[in-house]
Amino acid sequence: MRCQEIMKRPVVSCKETEVVQAAALKMRDANIGFMPICGADGRVVGILTDRDIALRACAEGLDVRMTPIAEVMTRQIVSCRPGDDVRLVEGLMARNHKSRVLIIDEAGKPAGVVSLSDIARFDRVYAAETMRQVSSREIKTV
Repeated sequence: MRCQEIMKRPVVSCKETEVVQAAALKMRDANIGFMPICGADGRVVGILTDRDIALRACAEGLDVRMTPIAEVMTRQIVSCRPGDDVRLVEGLMARNHKSRVLIIDEAGKPAGVVSLSDIARFDRVYAAETMRQVSSREIKTV
């Protein structure tokens, strides 16, 4: 099965120059916790999660009405192409401890999102193992 067969679309996104509050409002209205962030050309330059907003903006006391998304977004992008096999997505999720993978088209623009729940609808056995790996975190020693 290919990513394009199970990915969610359309993709809600923001520009990196928009403020964090604008992204939070879009996320609330679309009932999502993850969105790609695009540059002026529409290509993906990062991702923003509800966790990024909570930990990098709110917890740090930043004014979300004034802070550009670029200051708090995650720059590491875990992605695949629409034609990639779903097993590739599962491996990326497991290795990177991510519950969502962005699907990017040939031009570098967002095409869809595959989440663990999409994987579970496809294959529950593999989804359970992927979920176990995604949820395991490295133990930090002090």
